[in-house]
Formats: sequence, structure tokens, C-alpha cells
Amino acid sequence: MISKLFFIFSITFFINGCFGLNERQNNSENIKLNYYADKTTTSLEVPPDLTSPEYEKSFRLSEFTKDVNEKIVNFSDDKEEENEVTILATPSSIVLKRYGDRRWLLVDKKPDVVWSLSRDFLKSMGFTLKKSDKNIGIIETNFAENKEIIPSSSVGVIRAMFQSSLDARYTLPTVDRYRLRIEPFDNGNKTEVFLTLSSMQEVLTDVGTKLENTIWQAKDKDLNVENEMLYRLMLFLGGDPAEAREKILTAKDENEINVELSKNINGFAKLTFNQSFIDTWDSMGWALDQISSNVMDKDLKEGSFYLSLVRSQDKGFLSRMFGEDAIQRNYQIILKSTNSKQTEVFFNDVAEETSQESKDYSFEFFGEVLKQFKKEQN
Repeated sequence: MISKLFFIFSITFFINGCFGLNERQNNSENIKLNYYADKTTTSLEVPPDLTSPEYEKSFRLSEFTKDVNEKIVNFSDDKEEENEVTILATPSSIVLKRYGDRRWLLVDKKPDVVWSLSRDFLKSMGFTLKKSDKNIGIIETNFAENKEIIPSSSVGVIRAMFQSSLDARYTLPTVDRYRLRIEPFDNGNKTEVFLTLSSMQEVLTDVGTKLENTIWQAKDKDLNVENEMLYRLMLFLGGDPAEAREKILTAKDENEINVELSKNINGFAKLTFNQSFIDTWDSMGWALDQISSNVMDKDLKEGSFYLSLVRSQDKGFLSRMFGEDAIQRNYQIILKSTNSKQTEVFFNDVAEETSQESKDYSFEFFGEVLKQFKKEQN
């Protein structure tokens, strides 16, 4: 009798949890983020930059901008302080733009101010910074585990009862990292802010055998999580909570972007955008964020991005022994405007290598760029 009751209880427990997770995936307004560092990762194949972030419970912002409330802002887990997210005493004017699933911010503050606040925002969320290059406007975090706090209304009655003790065993861990790209706008009087989420998930291998183990592999991004993080960034930069949430949910699409891949006369790949030069520059910057390209430098006047990349055909024994840094190659992405409504993007090997392997890689790389825009159009 006891075993039957236990079986019924287990089935009910599982069903409630599954329904709760499905409901949560369709309700982005209820997502809460809780990045933390007390996860141990023994006997795992861990990404090289998976680190344990340090929490900063409080800090002062008056050194960055004049319209700051002088009180200390606390991001502890105390419920009494849970809603204390808005930082700036004077609200900022923040315009949220959108194309498809892509959303970005236009902030009425100068890039230097937004840069400093953005760094502190990421640290306040529990991240350490892997890259922070002010010259190219890119901030990138290390991976940190996301232990989501899912509302009781989303997880089901039974799971909610035992969430505090059993939640960690429901799914294998997911680790996230973020990339913020900060671009000057309106002659440096305003700032555009682009936020990109990249995720990895721990998965089982050789299930049911003696070799069963867990490894980390890339995971499709959760747009709800990315939007929630953008919402929190809006609040941190001085946006009104209710207005920020409304903007996230109701942002209007920009004009459709058409991109074509073709062969240039030199045999390398070429992309053609139905956009002006400056709009293509923004689109390429976004696409490079999505595929986590290592941008070393960029020059808007020249219309160039300088990248350090690892070709897929070069990966293997040498990369495993010496790391991918040892086999990186330098490339240049060049934008040329053909008219006010069309821009061509060219792939250039900085080493002036014109081998068939380099040409093939140009098509592989631009193919990945093209996929990002095809996703948005679907």
C-alpha cells in the first residue's frame, strides 16, 4: 500500500513539474534570474572561462554621474529589498528598438556614463568580466550558473512545496554569459546598448552505460531570459519599472533586413544588405555578437571590423594541446556602400592568404552571419 501511494505521489509530482515548466516558458514576465557561484563542477568537461563569480552586495555610483541617489544600493536576497532596483534618482529617457527577436536600447546618456554603469550592472548580477575593452565598446562576462527562481504559480503545487530542497535536481545546470556592446549615438550625446546572451548546458553522455558522464555543450538561447536581463539593465540605467516592462513587451519592429550571400570576383564570400552603410554597420555588429566573434578592433570611418578567429579546419590536435589562442588567424570585415539603400560586406585575410581553404572559410563564416538574419525573418 505504501509503495502504491509513493508511486502515485511520484507521478503527480513529475506531471506538476512538467506542466509548470511549460507554463513558465510561455510567461516571460515571471522569469527571475539568480546567478550564483556555489556550484561545484568536479569531473566535468568545463568551458575554459567557466569561473566562480564574486558577488558585490553594495556600491556607490555618484562617481559616475550627477543624477545619482547617494544611498547605497543593495542587491541582497532580502525580500524587503527585492524591489529596490532603480538606481538613478532622475529617470533616464530610454528608447527600446526592435527587429524580430532583437531588442536594444537608446539611452540619453553619454557612452562613458553608460559604460561605467553597465560594468557595475553585470558585477551586481554576480558576474566577473572576461573582456572589457572600452576602445571597441565591448564588455563580456565569464560563464555563471543561472539558478532560476520560478514562481509557485508556474511550477505546480507539489513542486512548489519542495522547491527549496529538490529544485536543484530537476534539471541539469545551465550556465550563461552576456556580451554588452556600447555604441555612441547622436555625436556621442546618446548611447546605443546591445545585450546578447550565450548559454551552455550540462548534458548526459553514454546514458545507461558504465561510461555515463556529463559534459558542457552549447545551448540555444532563451529569449525570455535575454529580455529579462535587458529589462533589468533598463532599470539600472534609470528607466521607470512599469514603463520599461511595457517597452520590452510591446516594442515595434524595425524595417525588414534582407541579406544575400554571393561570391566576390576574388573568390571570397560577399554579403549584400538592403541597408544604408550605418545600418549595415549596426547589423554586422549585432551578428558578430550572436556568434561570439572575437572582435579585436573596429573603425567606423574605415568601415572595418578586425577579428581573431579559429578556422574549423584548423581545430584538432594542436588546439587541444596548445589551446585555440595558438591557432587564431586575423581577418578584416570591410563594408562598402554601393548606394543609400545597399551595402556590400567583404571578407579579407589580413595575412593576404588566398588559398582555397581561406576562401572556403570565408563562406563558412559569412554563412554563420547569414543564419542570424534568417532566424529573425522566420
